[in-house]
Amino acid sequence: MQRSKVLVGVVGGVTALIALGGLGTHLLAGTESTSRLDEYSTASVDGRKALAADVVAGRTESKFHPLPWVGDKVSGVTCPTGLKAVAGAAITCTGEKSDGESVGIPVRVTKADAKSVTWKFER
Repeated sequence: MQRSKVLVGVVGGVTALIALGGLGTHLLAGTESTSRLDEYSTASVDGRKALAADVVAGRTESKFHPLPWVGDKVSGVTCPTGLKAVAGAAITCTGEKSDGESVGIPVRVTKADAKSVTWKFER
């Protein structure tokens, strides 16, 4: 009887740790970001308000490899233009993996208004 209680406790503890690890990975590995459109982060693309290319590139690079077991490490991420503050607008940024291979990173706006833009990238 005592062994079964210990076994249930151990299995329950391991299950809880796995669940917390999965939740932590999910929260830290998110690819969506909301950025304010202010005088420091706003650019113009085709006459429309846009999130500056360097802001998109920096945020993408920092979120691309948040944990050792999620995604590839990339560096030198650059974006060709700013990201228009229009839902559905998209660009492809590029970066370099640690082995020197170039990687394209599709970025797409999911929601935008006059003060902010919500966007996500694909890993």
